[in-house]
Amino acid sequence: MQVNPKKTVNSFDTRRSFLKSSSSGLAATAALAATTLPKVHAAGDSIIKVGLVGCGGRGSGAAVNSMEADPNVRIVALGDLSDKAISNCRRSLARNYKTQMQVTDEQCFTGIDNYKQVLASDIDVILLAAPPHYRPEHFAASVDAGKHIFCEKPVATDAAGVRRIVESCKQAEGKQLNVVSGLCWRYHTGMQEIIARIHDGQIGEVVASQANYLTSPVWMKTREPGESEMQYQMRNWYNYIWLSGDHIVEQFIHSIDKALWLHNDVPPVRAIGMGGRQLRSDETQGNIYDHFAVVYEWADGTKTFANTRQMENCFVQVEDFVSGTDGTARLCEGVIEGKNKWMHSGDVVQMHQAEQNEMFRAIRGERERINNGDYMCKSTLMSILGREACYTGASLTYEEVANSTQDFRPASYDGGEAPQVIVPQPGAYRFA
Repeated sequence: MQVNPKKTVNSFDTRRSFLKSSSSGLAATAALAATTLPKVHAAGDSIIKVGLVGCGGRGSGAAVNSMEADPNVRIVALGDLSDKAISNCRRSLARNYKTQMQVTDEQCFTGIDNYKQVLASDIDVILLAAPPHYRPEHFAASVDAGKHIFCEKPVATDAAGVRRIVESCKQAEGKQLNVVSGLCWRYHTGMQEIIARIHDGQIGEVVASQANYLTSPVWMKTREPGESEMQYQMRNWYNYIWLSGDHIVEQFIHSIDKALWLHNDVPPVRAIGMGGRQLRSDETQGNIYDHFAVVYEWADGTKTFANTRQMENCFVQVEDFVSGTDGTARLCEGVIEGKNKWMHSGDVVQMHQAEQNEMFRAIRGERERINNGDYMCKSTLMSILGREACYTGASLTYEEVANSTQDFRPASYDGGEAPQVIVPQPGAYRFA
């Protein structure tokens, strides 16, 4: 894996001194190598061909961001399990990007192996936005094919999958490929600055943090006539643990990643937690929980109290609170209170756009190469650790999860038997 990002050392007296710091900005949040990329992309007017795997809302958004990032980006291939998703994506993108959207009928691929066909197309970059379960296979094939990669979060839904991504990231480094993670808060300039100030001691020694991601449920899909159980689960993927990882992994990973970042990308040693399924009940809601509360503990004794909930008609909040010996911080709001008060006031590029901007700058050789593999794998494992601590009701260590045999891959996707739908019961459920 990549080396951990350097601990930022910045004066917090002025914004100018922060911006001048050699370890500020993206260099403080990405593992970088000081190499340039093939000269075919060095000129700003050369075409960069992009393929998209996973044509839902996030994938379509990533395609828009890539075209906005560089006027010479061309989307040339689409892959998804669903013809409908491809049609919707293609129609939506073509409406506003007539020149850059160059996907023909022959370059639209469906079926479980759609990613292979996208990779076999004449592309330079691949956007991986299919459901998380497929990410390790898609990522490994993309590295083998020598493509620059934008990889949505999380990178896997089980420990075995994360280990496969770790190995693929090593290979990507050897091939000098860019690997950009969809953990977009790392590319938010306001978040970069407040984390840097905390690392620099503006709130003193960090004692604890609290991460709240309290929101409403996401989508659910009903069965279609003649649909097999496997087909249904794959289409209704968010609601099944093996496909999404549960919302603590698929959604809450953003907050968990910020907790990891606060600790200089050193993972916690253990976690305990509780959670359950109070409102989710019928078959369209699969076997995921609707609430989790996890306590992560680091080797230095600091803790993160992490809470997430997907319920209707309840208090909504997405914020991260950090307590130090000399003050407190609210990360999303961009506010520090205490001895050294501060509030973020600079302009901010929308973070999904910022990550694509930096990726294409790196591909052009306009900045250092990017490999976000280290923290995207650690944050995924940390999310899985929290999930399994809640499912089991046990105290689990990060190393136990990292070395686990847990592997959700079914024997087959085409006509195979679907995974059994069992809701984990604390005290009875056992972690592999």
